[in-house]
Amino acid sequence: MTAFFDTNVLVYAQGPGAKGDAARGALMDGGIISVQVLNEFANVLRRKFRLEWNIVAAAVADARELFDSIRPLDIETHEAAIALAEAHGFSFYDSLIIASALQAGCETLLTEDLQDGRRIDGLVIVNPFAPGR
Repeated sequence: MTAFFDTNVLVYAQGPGAKGDAARGALMDGGIISVQVLNEFANVLRRKFRLEWNIVAAAVADARELFDSIRPLDIETHEAAIALAEAHGFSFYDSLIIASALQAGCETLLTEDLQDGRRIDGLVIVNPFAPGR
């Protein structure tokens, strides 16, 4: 099963507790992210956690090592995201994540931001932090 990871999984993997453990466990199986996920991850580390840029850069470099592929954002992804947002009512940035996952041929999208179990064009949304996972 090829999984695409949303930013929140990377962020929770930085912390303690059940969510941190679940995120780290999911990441151990490998998968795919996009440049958008790296951008958002860097932004959260800097803005929310107030980390210095050298620490942010090191964390992003460590994250990059976990993934089989890091998908670029291109005009096709952008256009697919607009279509997904219109068809499903997702935010544009959630739609970019979904479009990237679909373009990568992933079977699952690991995120807590969308409806657990929802299917979009063959992609299944999985909340790795849902009770019972």
